[in-house]
Amino acid sequence: MPRSRRPLALIAALALLPGLAACSATVAMEPAEDANDPACAQVISRLPDSISGQERRWTDAQATGAWGTPASVLLTCGLEAPGPSTLPCRTFDGVDWIVDESQAADQRYTLTTFGHQPAVQIFLDAGSASSADIARALAPLIRDYLPETGQVCTTPSDATAAPTP
Repeated sequence: MPRSRRPLALIAALALLPGLAACSATVAMEPAEDANDPACAQVISRLPDSISGQERRWTDAQATGAWGTPASVLLTCGLEAPGPSTLPCRTFDGVDWIVDESQAADQRYTLTTFGHQPAVQIFLDAGSASSADIARALAPLIRDYLPETGQVCTTPSDATAAPTP
C-alpha cells in the first residue's frame, strides 16, 4: 500500500472501533446435562429476538438463550423435569412454571417449566424484564416442542394468569 494510503486506512479502522465497542459480549453460560436433546434445538432455534424490551444476546453454551445488556433474562433448556415441589406454581398459556422466589428481595426469580421433558429454566431480573412477557413469548415454544410428561402442578382453580412477579 502506498505511504499516503496508510494513514487513511488507519483512520478508517479507528473509526470502526466505537461501533465495535458498542457490540455486547457473548454471555457465558453452562449447558444443562441434556442440552443436546433435539427438543431443545427446536426451542432455541425459535427464540424471539426480544423479550420484555430486552434484545437477545449470543451465549457460549448449547441450548441457552439470553436477553438484555446486562443480561436480565437467562434461559437454559435440557434440565431434568422437576418432580413435585413446595414452591409456588403458576400456569400461563397452558404451561406450568415452578417459581423460586428465594431471591425476590433482589428482584431475582427462577422459573422452571413443570410437566415438560426436557425442562426449561429461566433466571430473571424482574427489575428489567416481566415474567408475564417471558411466559407469553416462550409458552408456544414449550407447548409445541417440549413433550409433556403428563404431570401438572396446579389445578384449574389454582392457576393464575402469569407467573409471579
